[in-house]
Amino acid sequence: MSALIVLNPDDSVGILRERLSAGADPLGLGRPLPMPLTAGHKIALRPVPAGQPVYKFGQIIGQATQDIAAGDHVHSHNCGFGAHDRSYAIGADLARARAAIPRLAPRQFAGYVRSGGRVGTRNFIALCATVNCSATVIRRAALELEASGVLADFPNVDGIVAFAHGTGCGMAGEGRGFDLLQRVLWGHATHPNVGAAVFVGLGCEVMQIARMKAMAGAAGADHVHGLTIQDSGGTRKTIDAIKARVLEILPAVNAVRREPVPVAALKVALQCGGSDGLSGITANPALGAACDLLVGLGATVILSETPEIYGAEQLLLRRAVNREVADRLIACLGWWERYTEMNGGSMDNNPSPGNKAGGLTTILEKSLGAVAKGGSTPLTAFYDYAEQVTAPGLVFMDTPGYDPVSATGQIAGGAQIVVFTTGRGSAFGSKPAPTVKLATNDALFASMPEDMDLTCGDVLSAGVPLADKGAEILECLLAVASGEKSKSELLGLGDNEFVPWQVGAVM
Repeated sequence: MSALIVLNPDDSVGILRERLSAGADPLGLGRPLPMPLTAGHKIALRPVPAGQPVYKFGQIIGQATQDIAAGDHVHSHNCGFGAHDRSYAIGADLARARAAIPRLAPRQFAGYVRSGGRVGTRNFIALCATVNCSATVIRRAALELEASGVLADFPNVDGIVAFAHGTGCGMAGEGRGFDLLQRVLWGHATHPNVGAAVFVGLGCEVMQIARMKAMAGAAGADHVHGLTIQDSGGTRKTIDAIKARVLEILPAVNAVRREPVPVAALKVALQCGGSDGLSGITANPALGAACDLLVGLGATVILSETPEIYGAEQLLLRRAVNREVADRLIACLGWWERYTEMNGGSMDNNPSPGNKAGGLTTILEKSLGAVAKGGSTPLTAFYDYAEQVTAPGLVFMDTPGYDPVSATGQIAGGAQIVVFTTGRGSAFGSKPAPTVKLATNDALFASMPEDMDLTCGDVLSAGVPLADKGAEILECLLAVASGEKSKSELLGLGDNEFVPWQVGAVM
């Protein structure tokens, strides 16, 4: 049993602490493993008859598809997706969740204070394509400006980032698809990590610049600029016009300075990708401990990836602050069930092959680990994709589970920093909000040291308490928020992870 982690007395499975070779007998019952297994895989602690639920975290993670004996490896060959607990006791744990908010002395980080009081952790100039037709010109302009060396004269500017995408036309001029794209573009152009933005279009697309600039009004005239390829006289002239505009606005963007600001100004996006069977035991709950500290300091933490809370939503609903928040989350999950069915899929299409190789069997199991990222405090609000986040505390935003699309929505909603847990390894980064990556195991941290900011594997390997690891994560986040470069920033990641959620008909 020392080879296994048992998370709850009601569990029917234990989790391997480390890799075992074929022939190992972790329970000593004379049932040797037929194949080697990596850490994170599951072993049956007791017999589970076919058709009966399998328990992990004290929750149902699937049903036995055949008789499972004690000592058997439990995975896709004998455990399948099925019904989960939907006896939602909305608000039942709210008092306990409120008690979980720590009372902390105020903390500060060094940020950029913007008009209206919002605070940035970075200071970028954004080039925003309103349509795919202008993707090349903004990318070329950004590359040429970076290569010219002009930014060396403006040390307070973190860079020029091109937000290019594959839509903006061939779509309805109103409705959900249009609204989501407009919210994403506007959210990035006016993000607190952006000192100024230039919208660039072709000129005849559905997503018109004039409409975007009208949203800014007179107050945003110095921050939001715009031009089109057709009015500028073609591709090369547009690239030159973009560069000239950027050179005009660089001095004003560079003039801003970091100053001490309350941690309460932070909005932190939570992500997990390349998850394994240890994600829900080390990095995710450690991040949850850090989130509790952030909430105690008055900050906002944004849990998302709706398909990856499926099967664990009851844990969030039990600490929803009111019925409206709960009902919006329940309705959202119902939409996702219909959406996947309409497209011939299932909510269990997630986990991915890599997740399964890491020991995760069903979406129910993955979700129970993923939801731990949000910590233990009340669920205070629900937001649609890319909607501006205003409430403090733990909030939920509806997004797909696909990391680039999900993080794009969170950043558009105002997140100034992203925290990303991974067990298999990830080369994810994001702009204008930097990404901090947490490894679930020491082996991953050792094999990808240039990508991982912190290891949470020492929660198991060295017995580091989750509370201590959460405090370490908090200090890392505050250092990055104050300007320290994350590993993904040092590698130059983030230019290709801007992926707005495209829904609706392509016309």
